[in-house]
Amino acid sequence: MNIGAMLIFGTLGIFIFNLSLPSSVIAMLRAVIGTVSIGFFMLVTKQKLDFKVIRNNLKYLLISGIALGFNWILLFEAYRYTTIAVATLCYYMAPVFVILLSPLVLKEKLTPTMAACSAVAILGAVLISGATAGEGKSFKGIIFGLIAAVLYCGIILTNKFIRNQSSTETTFLQLAISAIIMILYVSFTEKVSVADFDTKTIILVLVVGIIHTGIAYVLYFGSVQRIPAQTAAVFSYIDPVSSIILSAVLLSQKMSMLQIIGTVLILGATLFNEIYPTLKKRRTGAQ
Repeated sequence: MNIGAMLIFGTLGIFIFNLSLPSSVIAMLRAVIGTVSIGFFMLVTKQKLDFKVIRNNLKYLLISGIALGFNWILLFEAYRYTTIAVATLCYYMAPVFVILLSPLVLKEKLTPTMAACSAVAILGAVLISGATAGEGKSFKGIIFGLIAAVLYCGIILTNKFIRNQSSTETTFLQLAISAIIMILYVSFTEKVSVADFDTKTIILVLVVGIIHTGIAYVLYFGSVQRIPAQTAAVFSYIDPVSSIILSAVLLSQKMSMLQIIGTVLILGATLFNEIYPTLKKRRTGAQ
């Protein structure tokens, strides 16, 4: 289930790339359809909302829900201004930002290993940025991807403060809040008509909303509770790797040698940071 969810997430950029709608409209539709999809799943599985818990977590749900919508807009813009591979890698800087901000927000200790991994990942991002520094459009995409990563980091950190709520319920509420905010945002910033929705567009939007959001989220949250946290962390790298491979094969978006080195540094550093605590425990236990 977890691998399936990661493979679905890895194809998201391909579908967004083929949509001609504004990024904010895609984000709005994804949030709306995703909310309905997960709401239907909760109804079928008889999961009920606890309004007392919602009230206690409302502040954090609002913050994360709003951040979710704009995070998607920026990520989708990154797909359009640079390659899917580069946009994905910039977005994957979110765990690094979490590491760097956790001591301030969560009062967690920044270990030398975490600091070193962050430095290596940042170097990777610098190499990728340097490889496209002469391409104004691509560099703009990198900026969009990094800002999206910052927002995603904010969502991760905010979720740490949410208490006594299942992951499915939290996701449903965040999507619902995001949908409301995106509807308001789009109504003031975009002009979209029925003529913009041909058969291809409708199919792509439904795939992004139902499969990439509703089904993928249900698969992901249904699996992370059944497998070790470190295994889930390792499996999460199927997403960026499959995204990079698919963009190269299906869209002919090649990477330069400098970008490939940056890719290895970012994914290698973040992966090592995920699995190092387990390796350390095993080594200590063996001794």
